Order: sequence, then structure tokens, then C-alpha cells
Amino acid sequence: MTDDYLVRIGRLIRDARQHRGWTQAQLAEALSTSQSAVNRIERGNQNISLEMIARIGEALDSEIVSLGYAGPMHLRVVGGRRLSGAIDVKTSKNACVALLCATLLNAGRTTLRRVARIEEVYRILEVLGSIGVRARWINDGNDLEIVPPAELDLAAMDTDAARRTRSVIMFLGPLLHRTDRFRIPYAGGCDLGTRTVQPHMNALRHFGLDITATDGFYHAEVDREATPHRPIVLTERGDTVTENALLAAARNDGVTVIRNASSNYMVQDLCFFLEELGVRVEGIGTTTLTVYGVAAIDRDVDYAPSEDPVEAMSLLAAAVVTESELTIRRVPIEFMEIELAVLEEMGLDHELTPEYRADNGRTRLVDLTVRPSKLRSPIDKIHPMPFPGLNIDNVPFFAAIAATAQGSTLIHDWVYDNRAIYLTELTRLGAQVKLLDPHRVLVEGPTRWRAAEMMCPPALRPAVVVLLAMMAAEGTSVLRNVYVINRGYEDLAERLNTIGAQIEIFRDI
Repeated sequence: MTDDYLVRIGRLIRDARQHRGWTQAQLAEALSTSQSAVNRIERGNQNISLEMIARIGEALDSEIVSLGYAGPMHLRVVGGRRLSGAIDVKTSKNACVALLCATLLNAGRTTLRRVARIEEVYRILEVLGSIGVRARWINDGNDLEIVPPAELDLAAMDTDAARRTRSVIMFLGPLLHRTDRFRIPYAGGCDLGTRTVQPHMNALRHFGLDITATDGFYHAEVDREATPHRPIVLTERGDTVTENALLAAARNDGVTVIRNASSNYMVQDLCFFLEELGVRVEGIGTTTLTVYGVAAIDRDVDYAPSEDPVEAMSLLAAAVVTESELTIRRVPIEFMEIELAVLEEMGLDHELTPEYRADNGRTRLVDLTVRPSKLRSPIDKIHPMPFPGLNIDNVPFFAAIAATAQGSTLIHDWVYDNRAIYLTELTRLGAQVKLLDPHRVLVEGPTRWRAAEMMCPPALRPAVVVLLAMMAAEGTSVLRNVYVINRGYEDLAERLNTIGAQIEIFRDI
């Protein structure tokens, strides 16, 4: 072993020992060796065998020193700690990815303020960069400047990056105005004809887009003579479906009416941005949008997307499960009112400041203070509805909250196939979560959380729910391979640490 590896191994062992709360002498006793030997190992000054590495891992009850490639990121969580202070909500992931796709409409320079630095954004930026769009972080990395080329090089698209984000489907709307033929890859499982894709095809067909799916790509051809002659009725009131229709309508030289449209937060942010581009949109916040498109857009625009209500819900849930008093600043209250009404019925003690405006000048924000509360299960089941109902992405957080409440809570996650199954992972942390069918779970509370070591669920929101439960559990937990969390949250572990959590990021050697 090289000295560098010895130092890295030593640091990992030291950190694992300290998180367990052991002294060097205690670890030495467990290993039947001397404290001085442990000291040398931790300083990287002693050769160490694979057998000794395995013994240390067993003694510390962790796979922290398992050998592998330096790839996946893991989290070690010391739970049972109270949170305190205040934390700001970051800008919306879903709004940011839609706005990045919308920059393809504009021949001018776009500046987006406080863009979420998350994996989903990075993947879209990689795709944009591969086709010739110049993007650079400015103002100490807080803002993003995007300048498109005169001609996109679609043949050079980074297909690997594109396949790692379902958001690339929103390239269809803007690209149909740029070229007559193109192709984009689709993510695994996202086949033509499934509910996640077919509504996009139905909506964009009105603009002359014809799609065939073969060999892992959507092959697109555009009929330039086609234009919507009647209102487009979306077969699904989905967020990305509505956004794709808006992106297509923005440069359709005429008036497009979109019915059964989503009025959710990311759709509203996209509408506000389109208005900055000179596209008039009527009916923002309703299910009928009327878009007055323009044939060409060449403007230098500066826009600040609003804050993320799902991150706000994540932070609220963190306070509830850890029985903490916490102030969550810059909460987009319009998209949290139903959740708060349900939680108030459950007994949540909270307080709101007067409303103020987000940096986009349109979205209503408040600061929310949550206090430790004795919760009881809700009278009705928890189930999502299109805005202004309970947000689809906020449903999983109610599993962790319900686990702290007295009584039985039925959660019906009817939108996503099988996402509810991942909520049963909470049983490994002490919760009583019974799967009734692929869409429904029954949660019994209250819970005495316990620490565990486990793999991160592959779904974003359930993964964060597991992390929050680990924060509530006394002892040290390990959550492995947290890439899915990084897709949707910026520096989540570090930010939770600023308000009292104890979460360490580590990787295998």
C-alpha cells in the first residue's frame, strides 16, 4: 500500500471511531491490540492488512473501510440530535431544469440567479454544452450565464448525460423550432406509450412534431405547416407535459390555448420567464393557459427562479421528526398551504411571518417556524392532488411525520407506480410501515427510531425521508450511495449540519 492510501485509510478509521464515540483505547481493546498501534494506523504510519481492515469494520459496525473504487458517496449520520436556528430554502430544482431547457428558445444571453447546483442541473448543462451552448458560473458560482450558438450541433449531444436525466424530454418543445429533424435519447424505462411520455407526444403533435422511438432514441420530424387550430387539451395534468407544451407554444407565431394545464410552482416560474422573453401568457396559476407566441426570440434576460416548496417540506419534516424548533426562511407559501393545513389538523405548532415577494417579484414567500409538537394521525388519508392540492412530491415526507404521530395514517401515493414501496425502508429504522399495495402504505405511530446501515432507495424523496429518519434515530446510521439525493438537493448534508445535524460525507477507498 502507498503512503497516500495508508493516510486515507487512517483518516476513515479515525472518523468512524469518533462518530461511534469511541476512544483509541476502546478501539484497541476491541481489536486486541495497543492504543499506540491504533494511533499509528490513524496517522497512516503503519501498514495494515485487509484482514485488519475487515476487523476494524466489524468492530465499528460499519463498512466504512470496505475496499472499492472511489465512486459512490455515502453519509454517516449521528442521530438523536435537536436542530435549531434558521435555514434558507434553495431555489427550485424543477424550475431550474425547465428554465435551462427554455434557454434553447432564446438567441440572446440568459442569466439565471441562484441556480441549484445539483446533479440534475449538471446533467442538463452537460447536454447543453455538448450541443454548443456556452454556460458558465458567475458571481462566485451563484449565478449561471448561458449563451447559445448560432447553430446547435445536435449530432454531438452527450447521450450518456442525457440518459441520466428524464428532464431531457423537455428539449422536444424548443428544438422543434430549431430544426426539421433531430433525435434525443430517452432514459431507461421511459418507453414511447407509457404515461410519462405519451402525453408529451399528444400535446406536441399539434405543433407538427412526429416521433418514432427506436434503438433508445426519440427520432423527431417536424411539419412546418402545422399549427394548433384549436385548444390543446392535455390528457394528463402533468408538470413537464405542460412545460413542454409551453415551450412549443412560446415560438409558435400565433395564439395557443392549453387546457388541463398544471398550475404548479415550476410551471408558474416557466411562465414568468417566458414573459421576460416577450411571450405573453394569460391564466398563470390556472388550468387554462393562453400563450401569445413569437416567431423569434433574441433578448438578454436576467431571471431569478423561486424557492423550492419540496425542499421547504423536507426541512419542515426534519424539524418534526427530530422534535426541534427550527425557522425555515423563504418558504413559497402558495405551494405549502394544503400541507400546513393538514399538519395543523395533526397538531403541529408553527408560526408564519407576513408574506413577502421572491426575487422573481411574483412568488409569495414567508418564514416558517416549527416547534416540537405532539402529533396525532390525520382524520383522512394523505394523498396528492394537482395544484392547489397536496404536492405529489411532498407525500413521502408524511410517512416520516406520520411515524412520529399517535395513531394510524393511510398514505395513498397513486401517481407513481411503486414509489410507496420504498417507504417501507423506514421499517429498518424502527417505523411500522405496512405495504397494502404498490400505491398504499399504513403507518403506525409513534416510533422509537433506531440506527441502521442501509442502501439509499433509488427514488429521490423516499431517499431523503430515510435520511431524516436517521437524523431522529439515536446512534450512528450509514446511508450508502446517495447520488439520488444529490440529484435534487444542493449540499443537503452540509446545510443540515449548520442547524445542528451531525452528518459526514465519505467514500469507499
